Amino acid sequence: DVQLQASGGGLVQTGGSLRLSCAASGFSLEGYAIGWARQAPGKEREGIACIGIRTGATVYANSAKGRFTISSDNAKTTVYLQMSSLKSEDTAVYYCVARIKSCPTRDEFTYMGQGTLVTVSS
Repeated sequence: DVQLQASGGGLVQTGGSLRLSCAASGFSLEGYAIGWARQAPGKEREGIACIGIRTGATVYANSAKGRFTISSDNAKTTVYLQMSSLKSEDTAVYYCVARIKSCPTRDEFTYMGQGTLVTVSS
């Protein structure tokens, strides 16, 4: 059974930090690019970071640059999103998304897991 499981969301104060995890089961992340996307209430889902599992290359949306870091573990089974200096506008459901070879887009992806809610309070 193929699954991507996002976890680590919660309630955090403005300026705080949180680390999200994305664990794959039923398939190997090797050969995939894994992205984190988020969807805030009333807004479209947006991609914020992506990592090529084989190359380690990373890409960030402007909203994430300098504050968020995407990484994968040595076993290439889990992808993390370290978030710092959180703002109220970071409040959203965060999803991890997999796509073969290329970073996933809103319409092009192979797998997407259930999201984890991040709430940033002032």
